[in-house]
Amino acid sequence: MRWTVHIEGGPMRVNHAAVCIGDKIFSFGGYWSSEEYKDWEPIPVHVLDTSTLRWSPVNYKKNDVVPYQRYGHTTVAYGDNKVYMWGGRNNAVACNTLSCFDTKTLEWSTPLVTGMVPYAKDGHSASIIKNKMYIFGGFEYLTDQYSQEVHCLDLDTMQWTYMDPQGAPPSHRDFHTAVAYGNRMYVYGGRGVLNGPYDSQEEIYCQKIYYLDVDKEQWGVVNPGGSWPEGRRSHSAWVHNDFMYIFGGFNGNSETHFNDIYRYSFKDNVWQLVNVGGPIPCKRRRQACIVYKDKVYLFGGTSPCPHVCNRPIDSINRNPECLIDNSDLHVLDYAPTLKILCILTVLEHNLDQSSLPRDIIMDIYTMIVPNRISRPNNKAG
Repeated sequence: MRWTVHIEGGPMRVNHAAVCIGDKIFSFGGYWSSEEYKDWEPIPVHVLDTSTLRWSPVNYKKNDVVPYQRYGHTTVAYGDNKVYMWGGRNNAVACNTLSCFDTKTLEWSTPLVTGMVPYAKDGHSASIIKNKMYIFGGFEYLTDQYSQEVHCLDLDTMQWTYMDPQGAPPSHRDFHTAVAYGNRMYVYGGRGVLNGPYDSQEEIYCQKIYYLDVDKEQWGVVNPGGSWPEGRRSHSAWVHNDFMYIFGGFNGNSETHFNDIYRYSFKDNVWQLVNVGGPIPCKRRRQACIVYKDKVYLFGGTSPCPHVCNRPIDSINRNPECLIDNSDLHVLDYAPTLKILCILTVLEHNLDQSSLPRDIIMDIYTMIVPNRISRPNNKAG
């Protein structure tokens, strides 16, 4: 298990949403600190070819139902070529319209839904179990409060259902993560507030792992052994084999950004800090992490300036909100081949490449040449 690739120049996005369909990763929306960001522009979509590591913009067909730009939304892949996007907001309004993107025809549609549609929110989570999408938590703008509700959308009938599971639910929160494993949705982390759902200055960061058994419609909580990660929000989570992995995030109480990796064993009920070699991503939050085969593709997010500039920390505002947006791509390889390990050795020691076979030269090119979607951050400060 090793970080093998770090290249710049991809989409500069924060709080975006992404899915994997086939060998392509599609990224939707997100904000960035630029005058080019416009609330009511059609949402940008980019696609990453996982074989070449090249990003390209998706020139989809424009119609009356193209969603507007947003952040804090969720996307899920269902079927061979459909992406369902729900929630999120721009700087003016939040959204509760379900949008569907067809990755084959490159068209947007707005499916007709029935049932109890959730209030517009962002910072929620969305998980697919069988043919249903489960929405949990988030911040509701109509009621001006954090949520602990679960809503379910049947993706075959397009009917929304409000769920009222038995057991004690996770506290009201946003910017947590939720992953599907078997018939359970596991929820970790996020930001809540002390003594209730309404916004306050006293944030709390839950360290517990909750799960929703969707068959029994019942909440449960686990009590893992091992070394627990510090509570956080705006991190990433994914499932590989029988583990849930988390990366990065931010704790507002300790004013700490993270770039650590922890894994939770579903079978053994144990947390473990994972030490990974290679070019480790800088500390960040609100990035995207997508699994394809035995690799994790991490891109975007925002980082405190000291972690992306070579300037001394003391010369920079220590305020954790002094942030810079990322356009980089990292690849975490669970099973790097001998060929990849040899290439990494060549790059690490700056060895002569003139006598290498052409296919090796092309692999090196793929791993080091920047994309040209965004201008890279100025590493010299």
